[in-house]
Amino acid sequence: MTITHLISDCDGVLIDSEAVALQALADYLEPIAGDRDRLIELIRPRLGLKLEALVLGICAELRLPEPSVPDLAAMRGVVEGECDRKAKPVPGVRAALESIPLPKAVASNSRLMRVQGLLERTNLISLFAGGLYTADIAGRPKPDPAVYLTAAAGMGAPAANCVVIEDSITGVQAAVAAGATVLGFAGGPHSPADQADRLRQAGATLVFASMEELPGLVERLRSGQQAVLN
Repeated sequence: MTITHLISDCDGVLIDSEAVALQALADYLEPIAGDRDRLIELIRPRLGLKLEALVLGICAELRLPEPSVPDLAAMRGVVEGECDRKAKPVPGVRAALESIPLPKAVASNSRLMRVQGLLERTNLISLFAGGLYTADIAGRPKPDPAVYLTAAAGMGAPAANCVVIEDSITGVQAAVAAGATVLGFAGGPHSPADQADRLRQAGATLVFASMEELPGLVERLRSGQQAVLN
């Protein structure tokens, strides 16, 4: 295996937005479902899913009526608006990516216009000459591998030659299914205490908690050293 390209998820890896989304979803759902602590327990492991799948899964688990399409659209608008308003880069991510000498792209479950806007507002867009690839382009969201296969093809690389940076179980599953090597980021404020173990179980080769670690981990993969960190 030769690592020649890097593909990153957006929310929770590049943009520190998943913790905002967690609270915004809880705010929206609490009047319907009650018990905010229980809601957060249910939302947290589902972060990374499309919003519709996340909400429908919670409603099924709590035996609540499914929200209508207009209700889901309204919820998406509220959550994305809050995330976009408070958008900021994950600490250390720019310096980490700038020091990795690989072509880079983004693969996200979000919509292309939103991802592009977030990266422009946070001044990260210039890092991704390899392009932006999203579920609305690929046709199927993560955990389907389509987004990662589309990103790899767009950069002219086999997925097996790509290292993927992911923070969600859904994303790790998608990247592994595509045949990529995955580095799992468990350092976000939205991550549960056992996220590192969960990312490994989903197939991440290495797991890290700080962006300062990322360049060294990528270099370790490129040189063939894949011992999992303690």
